[in-house]
Amino acid sequence: MSVPGQKPKPHIQAVREGTFRPDRNSEGARFAPLSPVEPDWSELLPGDDPEGVRGKAADVWARTVPALVHSAGLTDPQRETAIEYCVTVARLWQAERELSRSGLVVETERGNVKSPWVTIVNQYRAHFRALTGELGLSPAAATRITPPESGGADDDGIFD
Repeated sequence: MSVPGQKPKPHIQAVREGTFRPDRNSEGARFAPLSPVEPDWSELLPGDDPEGVRGKAADVWARTVPALVHSAGLTDPQRETAIEYCVTVARLWQAERELSRSGLVVETERGNVKSPWVTIVNQYRAHFRALTGELGLSPAAATRITPPESGGADDDGIFD
């Protein structure tokens, strides 16, 4: 069951913003500041890859994860969420391509019906929106994340 109201800020964001209060904010889990390790995409997505899903997932990883490490403090124990995001984007790309090829309506014994790819695309889009909000990748979600301050003379940051 969801809790009404605004999503709580991650602990690190409240600390960075100076709004952390022990009586109102939970420190939550703390992870070591290790950068996420990119998975072996051929092991994660085995089999033939005529659509280039592995390459697309690797491309999304290369463009997204370094930015998340810098902007949101993404760490290696949290990499599964990033992997799920990359796979979702790659599968959404694959489903959109197939939908473009086959069309929105397909012919069956019972007549013309909605393509099953429409359902697949809608499910991946819903998952994509959830992950985008979780990782702070949409413009609205990005406004809720304060980036870590760059290391200057004062290196007393939480990741030191």
